Amino acid sequence: MYAIIRSGGKQYRAEVGATIDVDRLPNEIGERIEIDDVLLVADGDQAQIGAPRLAGAAVAATVVEQFRGKKIIVYKYRQRTNYRRKQGHRQYYTRLRIDEIRV
Repeated sequence: MYAIIRSGGKQYRAEVGATIDVDRLPNEIGERIEIDDVLLVADGDQAQIGAPRLAGAAVAATVVEQFRGKKIIVYKYRQRTNYRRKQGHRQYYTRLRIDEIRV
């Protein structure tokens, strides 16, 4: 059984026992959260699709870690004008462990 959830404008596939990395959430480590923005729940060949969300469906998860991703380099360059800008960026993430999918 798995569910497609939406968090931070992105969609993630959530399965019980799996961990997913979502954009940073304002929760503490060890805190249990409930995501009710469920778009789809599938179990084998049967799938329930929301329009746009499934009413009454929720995914329970536990915050495992708050961390920052790998550094990426943003480099701007314009030819023949001596214009160069180098900037680094590290995105904040929250790692969630999926505990339960309720329909």
